Amino acid sequence: MSLALEAPLAPAASSTAAPALLEPAIEIHDLTVAYGTQPVLWDVDVALPEGRLIAIVGPNGAGKSTLLKASLGLVTPLTGWVKVFGGPVAERRSWIGYVPQRESVDWDFPTSALDVVTMGLYGGLGWFRRPGKAQRERALACLEQVGIEDLAHRQISQLSGGQQQRVFLARALAQDARLYLMDEPFAGVDATTERAILGLLQQLRRDGRTVVAVHHDLQTVSEYFDHVVLLNLRLVAAGPVETTFTPENLQRTYGGRLTVLSQTAESLLRSGGRPRLGDEERP
Repeated sequence: MSLALEAPLAPAASSTAAPALLEPAIEIHDLTVAYGTQPVLWDVDVALPEGRLIAIVGPNGAGKSTLLKASLGLVTPLTGWVKVFGGPVAERRSWIGYVPQRESVDWDFPTSALDVVTMGLYGGLGWFRRPGKAQRERALACLEQVGIEDLAHRQISQLSGGQQQRVFLARALAQDARLYLMDEPFAGVDATTERAILGLLQQLRRDGRTVVAVHHDLQTVSEYFDHVVLLNLRLVAAGPVETTFTPENLQRTYGGRLTVLSQTAESLLRSGGRPRLGDEERP
């Protein structure tokens, strides 16, 4: 896939507005997507609130990544529509930062970490202007924010998996987006990188930004996120973690295919179904 994405121009929404009055960050209606003759999403209706950390959870092949791509306008649905902050995706694409799966990127592409992050600023510059000192300083600041400024001039092929993931997070930060879509940002990273990513997501939420992330680790959903979408081709449930991420909804989502399901259910029952939401609620 291409490493370059447009940079958003719109500021983040104020986090002081009453949540009930906020327009949904993403509104999806009657969405059906198929690859060839194989449906991967079927009649999905969901509205995702602004200013939240939102997990998309479901088994392999449930359509989680496709839901992100539909929200970006990268796949054409058979039916239905997607709106981002009340408007068509095509008119809001510059408001969105995207972190793809690491496996979908050609890491042998000959470029440095700093160059990759700087690519996140191209949309604001226009394609016929080269990034200058101000843009490179901003890119360096984003690398510093994710803790790898010392690797700015390292070729991306020479970075570890966790470092590569931080580069893509830094690029998304450089875009200064209102909405961030992340496809398994915690997958395959070490514990240090996982903590760094979590801290970054919590900071984005404090800044009033919205993060929607495909997430595969059921044990950390209640700790890392405050809103969840349970998906298995169709929408199973969506809402606040404390009322939606329940043993009953997990059983409906995964059926008998997940051996860790009982362990997750026991953990939820012991905690009374209440989430452990990041650093704000830690003792």
